[in-house]
Amino acid sequence: MRWLLGIIINAVLFIALAGFFEDDLYLSGFGAAVGASFILSFLNILVRPFLILLTLPVTILSLGLFLFVINAVTLMLTDSLMGSSFEISGFGMALLTAIIMSLANLVIQNTFLKDPDK
Repeated sequence: MRWLLGIIINAVLFIALAGFFEDDLYLSGFGAAVGASFILSFLNILVRPFLILLTLPVTILSLGLFLFVINAVTLMLTDSLMGSSFEISGFGMALLTAIIMSLANLVIQNTFLKDPDK
């Protein structure tokens, strides 16, 4: 259930960012946002751990900031898998999108999705 809620939150974030960065981030609709969110979550499950393992020395030297670059790479992979319904103009926009989505997810999860038992 929490995974599905994360998919919906990411889809809404994709729509908000596509509206804000109209020239650099394109979505054809809400279905494309949900599809991109599903693909991104599967890439985060399957590909991201290998990328983190391969780039571990750089990630340690950058104090974890290189993880934003890994998130941008997974966004670019999502862009290539989605075709023309989800387009990111370049790596810089993917990096900016990754940073904004990471910060937004952090705020949303710590504010609204906290367990009431803890």
